[in-house]
Amino acid sequence: MNQALRKSASRGSPKTEKEKVRLSLDISTELNELLESLAAKTGGTKSDVLRKAIALMEVAVEAKRQGKKFGIAEKDQQLSTEIIGL
Repeated sequence: MNQALRKSASRGSPKTEKEKVRLSLDISTELNELLESLAAKTGGTKSDVLRKAIALMEVAVEAKRQGKKFGIAEKDQQLSTEIIGL
């Protein structure tokens, strides 16, 4: 069995498990504290917060590319805060 097949066999089917990449990230103490706070508030991990932030950024970039506004709407759908500079 070649090495790639051994890896997939030991980690599960490639169809059910996505390959992950480990990153090393240098951030300020303040940003780390914010990450920890957001993780606690959302019941997740710092990695979860970063994944969601990247997904949110992707939505914002795509909206901007389509000429749309990105922001926070009131319950009645009125945009109360437009997020710019992304």
